[in-house]
Amino acid sequence: MNALALAWPPHVLKQQEVAANGADLFATTHGGFERLAPIYANALIETRHSCVPLDWYLHRHSFSERNDLFLSNAVEVLADAAARALSEARLQPKDIDAILVVCTTGVATPALDARLMQVMPFRPDVRRLPIFGLGCAGGVVGLARAADLARAYPEERVLLLVVERCALTFRAQDRSKSNLVATALFGDGAAAAVISCREDMTGPVLGASREHTWPNSLDVMGWDVADDGLKVVFSRDIPTLVQEDFRPVATRFLADNGLTSADVGGFVCHPGGAKVIDALETCFELTEGSLSHTRKVLRDHGNMSAATVLFVLKAMLGDGVEGPLLLTTLGPGFTAGLMLVHPE
Repeated sequence: MNALALAWPPHVLKQQEVAANGADLFATTHGGFERLAPIYANALIETRHSCVPLDWYLHRHSFSERNDLFLSNAVEVLADAAARALSEARLQPKDIDAILVVCTTGVATPALDARLMQVMPFRPDVRRLPIFGLGCAGGVVGLARAADLARAYPEERVLLLVVERCALTFRAQDRSKSNLVATALFGDGAAAAVISCREDMTGPVLGASREHTWPNSLDVMGWDVADDGLKVVFSRDIPTLVQEDFRPVATRFLADNGLTSADVGGFVCHPGGAKVIDALETCFELTEGSLSHTRKVLRDHGNMSAATVLFVLKAMLGDGVEGPLLLTTLGPGFTAGLMLVHPE
């Protein structure tokens, strides 16, 4: 991986202000807001970023309105992330041979990569691969797909783009507990990575990867399509699934690569939420608070779905953490994504 860059939209959502507005929206929900208010404090989030200001969320919006905002803002932040990654790799858009875009929070046909090509001078023969539906697993799975493509074409340069507009999916009239939880967790963000096997390109080495999809688990996480947008689906059993079902999958992946948890230099985990981070620390037999980079990204940016794990990876690489690093994500399917990254 020759470069990794991050970007996020300009509006800052402070958790205290979000909670105050939530008190009005959910005042008569599930026995009263006071019973549910701790969700905001327990999320351990201080700030998130959004492509629209906080007061936008207090009103009803149609699916088409929110999707139009998704399209314009997703392309804008993707262009920012892509430009940063290309600059870090000392490349121009014309040097890129393939573009992969991972996103699950809006509908785009033509896809986001084609739209990005209208504002950045990529070559017209660049290969395009938009990937939809991976949700939070998309950061690791997208990185793995980009690495596979780079290995298949070792002289080429691949640009991975991950963007999510999670906050835009909030539907003001939905009084479900899942929607309330989403208001306490979701933020917007994007990441871009340049990946190549060329000898003139240096950086962390992307190693083995794996996915695991559990049977009969479609209702754990995802979207239901409602008349006015995407309705979030969360299972309250996700932390339990992490502790009981994810551990053997991760252990087997490490063993197949000649490793144990003790050999891992750093755990780069997607921060699905505070309880999920606690479960991951238990899963990997870490002391409480060990996943400090994961917790900091959650505190400062919230859950940005697929992009979030790449924020954690950027922070850990910046701190000079020695490898191998184990990247983990969990997303709709219900699917785990795992990958080994070896810093320089």
